[in-house]
Amino acid sequence: MKKTLVSAAFAVSLLMPSMANAQAIPAAVVAVVDLERVSRDCNACKTASAALQGQVNALKSREQALASPLQAEGKSIQAAIDALKGKEPDAALKARITAFQTKQQQGAQELQRQQQQVQRNQQYIQKQIVDKLGPIYQQVMQRRGANVMMETGSTLATTTTVDVTNDVLAALNTALPSIQTTAPAAQQQTPQTR
Repeated sequence: MKKTLVSAAFAVSLLMPSMANAQAIPAAVVAVVDLERVSRDCNACKTASAALQGQVNALKSREQALASPLQAEGKSIQAAIDALKGKEPDAALKARITAFQTKQQQGAQELQRQQQQVQRNQQYIQKQIVDKLGPIYQQVMQRRGANVMMETGSTLATTTTVDVTNDVLAALNTALPSIQTTAPAAQQQTPQTR
């Protein structure tokens, strides 16, 4: 029995170092970055944001330009319908109504296309930034000796010594001197033939 206990103790002593090595995780060295500040203050981001705001303003202007004449035409048609006091509209009024509805639909489709383009542009801008940030994170972590990087907004409290926002911002300004603000045209899927 004593021999069995010694053998078991010996076996456990052989396994312990390997189990300890398998479970060893290096101590966390955390760095934090303020991504909101990075995306707001990077040089190319500022330029892209201004361009995107210009696109949004142009969309709003176009919406107003389409809405004003349509509202006036709609009121005029409604007044003509009201003047009929329930009678059937004549062919000319029916044609005006049809033309008005067509203009409304065309205007709505135009605005929807432009809004979708603005959304694609915004996503394209974000993709360009994200594509550059991944390698930058790794470079900054390696240079600063960190093995974990977190966004400032997901931490409860930090010290300024672990903040690498300036490093990330400087690297992004270098790696991304400009951003394309117009997304490539959406590719149409063609049916495959056999």
